[in-house]
Amino acid sequence: MAVRAAVFDVGNVLYRWDPRFLFEKLIPDPQERDWFLQNVVTMDWHAQHDAGRPLAAMVAERSAKFPKYAGLIQAYVDRWLETIPGPVPGVHPLVAELARRDIPLFAITNFGAEFWELFRPEAPVIGHFADIVISGREKLIKPDPAIYRLALERFSLEPGEALFIDDREENIRAGEKEGFVGHHFTDADRLAEALRGHGFLA
Repeated sequence: MAVRAAVFDVGNVLYRWDPRFLFEKLIPDPQERDWFLQNVVTMDWHAQHDAGRPLAAMVAERSAKFPKYAGLIQAYVDRWLETIPGPVPGVHPLVAELARRDIPLFAITNFGAEFWELFRPEAPVIGHFADIVISGREKLIKPDPAIYRLALERFSLEPGEALFIDDREENIRAGEKEGFVGHHFTDADRLAEALRGHGFLA
């Protein structure tokens, strides 16, 4: 079956994202900053919101555990857009070209629902996508196989019809098991080559 649609991840595929971009501004000492990101505002803690947990509960719990850092924990919510410094170089023009060629575009993203509401108005490229499965809304998170099955159903795609583009290998492997054709994203040039290989680009 020919691949006919492209399904993108968002973080570090369409837009650069890392909490460090914010906390480099707020915690000048690099050793303290590293400790904070390894123990307080961690990726595992952030992932709770991706999986559907409300931010208010997360912040209250974390602030009780680390009262010294309560202000910085709250700043992660209040200034969260500063964790996204801009687009991943070269990818947005590829999305625009795919849209111009009428390639069906979709996305599957691990993204908290509240953070998505902040982010979406700042991300015009998302307007090219017909539908997006957002983990925080569905309470399913990559690489759970169920999120890929939901996406195929929502996007009206059969196994083998969608190229799935993600920067994390475990997400690619899980998607491939559910019928996606995987592309492990590293940069726009390699992505363009893969898109040409599937006949999406000249």
